[in-house]
Amino acid sequence: MSSELLEQGFVSIGWNAIADIRSIGNDREKLKRALEVAYPDAKAGAYPVWAGILRRFAFEMKEGDVVIAPHRADSTLNFGVITGNYSYYPDAQVHPHRREVRWVQTGVSRGLFPQKALYEIGSAMTLFRVKKNVQVFLDYLDSGTVRPPSAISSDVTSEAVDDWVETEPSAARLDQFTRDFVLKTLLEDLSHEEFEHFTADLLRAMGYQARVTPYSSDGGVDVIAHRDPLGLEPPLIKVQCKHTSAQQSRPDIQRLSGTLAHGELALFVCLGSYSKDAVGYERERQNLRLMTGADIVEHTIANYESLAARWQSRMPLRRVYVVDRSNEGH
Repeated sequence: MSSELLEQGFVSIGWNAIADIRSIGNDREKLKRALEVAYPDAKAGAYPVWAGILRRFAFEMKEGDVVIAPHRADSTLNFGVITGNYSYYPDAQVHPHRREVRWVQTGVSRGLFPQKALYEIGSAMTLFRVKKNVQVFLDYLDSGTVRPPSAISSDVTSEAVDDWVETEPSAARLDQFTRDFVLKTLLEDLSHEEFEHFTADLLRAMGYQARVTPYSSDGGVDVIAHRDPLGLEPPLIKVQCKHTSAQQSRPDIQRLSGTLAHGELALFVCLGSYSKDAVGYERERQNLRLMTGADIVEHTIANYESLAARWQSRMPLRRVYVVDRSNEGH
């Protein structure tokens, strides 16, 4: 999802070639025919699925319903409550079909939730109803914590599948599953000190020299990195590691910047995301970079074969090739 949705308080769906859904009516067959006219090159099997999504978005979703909007860019989830009826914005080029939302929890790390719950929602490239793991997400909204899977009632985790759940392509789900697995492993299976050593090894896999500072007296700098073998040539990179999924604030980042001498660079690493003010501070500083949990996962996967064997054994991955049949006809 884009920052526009969070800032302006709404959710939207695609199919921009379709006009006001209310003008077509709460009729799946009419919506299907409208889609066939608007998207003549689509596969025949897509039209009834799309029609169901449009109908659900405009007519079935109600005020008070909870919305989960994954943000794949930083591996976070955003929770909101529907506050308005369907609206159509004909002049909007990107988000003409909208529902107003009051966001109640944003930037929540996917690593907090059980793998089954994450697999069900995938990266939410479309609209569907959470069926099997709904209580996991409602519990988080109620208490800010996640119960272990064994505490979830059997009726919620049953394998019953709603007849209008639309799943993503298997390749996309496999990719998201892998990313969730890496993030949860780093968050749950590593200690704070181990995470510092993992960060140093990841930087080495990316082509840097890196060393971990003494754990008890690092002064906020956990790893020192540089390009030359001896660390005598600039720039010197000071790295702070936060082994947490909590969102990091601007003051957190500023403290690291305060340790920099002339010509030094700063890298702040966490397994969650950053506040808007923190991201703004990064834009102000040419010598600072912020690395999110999603960034860590991305670099881990990209450099997996160069990682130390101890980390590969902690998060075993293998390459899987998926045949793309999206261009095959019926």
